[in-house]
Amino acid sequence: MSDNIEKISSMLDKFSDINSKIDGFADLLDSIESSEDKKKMLWKEIYHNAVTDRENAGMLFTSAFKQMQQGTTEHITLGPTLAKYLERMSRSNEQILKLAELINKSEERATKVDPDDIFSKINGD
Repeated sequence: MSDNIEKISSMLDKFSDINSKIDGFADLLDSIESSEDKKKMLWKEIYHNAVTDRENAGMLFTSAFKQMQQGTTEHITLGPTLAKYLERMSRSNEQILKLAELINKSEERATKVDPDDIFSKINGD
């Protein structure tokens, strides 16, 4: 019984950690003034999905890895499953990196200054 309580407590801690990561990311997005709210909402959703997928795959990987310690048969049976969980975590990391690139490109476009535009604004055109 206490083992189940520990598992539930651990899962709640991970859920809390995911939420704090997402909140931190949302704060980061809010600090970017140059992007549209719809785009920020989509980025937050992408980040939420990637972090959640990575955490879920990590929990499943840990559980399967513990079962695999029982013997050779379990290693043979669970090996491909563990590889899939690792692949899922890797894809989630790639999604987060691609998201960071998108945000960076969006910020770069917003901060680029066209000299002709500045000149025309100075001249009142």
